[in-house]
Amino acid sequence: MDHPNTIEAEKLVREFKKGPRAVDGIDLHVDAGEIYGFLGPNGAGKSTTVLMLTTLLPPTAGTARVGGYDVVHEGPQVRSRIGAALQEAALDGLMTGREHLRLQAALQALPRNERAARADELLERVGLTEAADRKVRGYSGGMKRRLDLAMALVHRPRILFLDEPTTGLDVQSRTALWSEVGRLAREDGVTVFLTTQYLEEADVLADRVGIIDHGHIVAEGTPDALKAEIGRPTVEATASGPDGRAELTEVLERFGTLVPSSRGVAVRLDAGEAGLADVVRALDAKGCSVANLELHQPSLDDVFLAKTGRSLEGHGGDASEPE
Repeated sequence: MDHPNTIEAEKLVREFKKGPRAVDGIDLHVDAGEIYGFLGPNGAGKSTTVLMLTTLLPPTAGTARVGGYDVVHEGPQVRSRIGAALQEAALDGLMTGREHLRLQAALQALPRNERAARADELLERVGLTEAADRKVRGYSGGMKRRLDLAMALVHRPRILFLDEPTTGLDVQSRTALWSEVGRLAREDGVTVFLTTQYLEEADVLADRVGIIDHGHIVAEGTPDALKAEIGRPTVEATASGPDGRAELTEVLERFGTLVPSSRGVAVRLDAGEAGLADVVRALDAKGCSVANLELHQPSLDDVFLAKTGRSLEGHGGDASEPE
């Protein structure tokens, strides 16, 4: 049997009727205790992959083993080893946070004499002790996501699936959830499979990252290794006036490849950081009036752009149709 805390997939496919392949023959390997970040835009196949790995959607083709068990033929064994916090939290607004956790403990068949203590432990862990006896309908979005995470942890799973857990949360709530996810992997040895559109989230949390686009994994590796593949920094210039963009473009495109910029003109420097001085001299010689000039080191967004030809949205939830 495979290691009990790993995730394996081989040529995994999910095809919906009258639609394209949402997941098109991907291979995955996630080590025990690893945080694996699964990046991609809406419709890329992230959530569909999670639904298959958690036994909620059967694959069209290929195989997957989670915790050493086949997701098609050994579904109950898979579900006993995993916890899952999916995009839509299954919470009852008329119940309190404590009631949710005690109910989940009963559903997971925890011994009756352990349920109250486990609920209290998890409420403290996710910072909901003071709100434990309030009805969930009065919780903020961040509080609901933290409660959903606590519910996924009730039975002490060794593998945790988090499907865009921080979408729509404020910075403070996102940071708190990141801290808990990192602690679970670092201290408890939990394997975490995290789908996200937030590049910063993957950069902060993930040991390795997989980038999926149109159902295919187009890049995989550690965040640092993926950024090192791009290698070259980007210089971004903003014109002082409304008519200066064309001149900036004319100068900057001599020094590398133009890349999308929401504020001005940006180019990935062929000569790396050493080319910045030449850019400044050329702008001065042309008489360009520049309001702002910045040098950006490679980021996961640059990796995504290089691999797919477009930027990752980095915000918002999934579309209503399955990914």
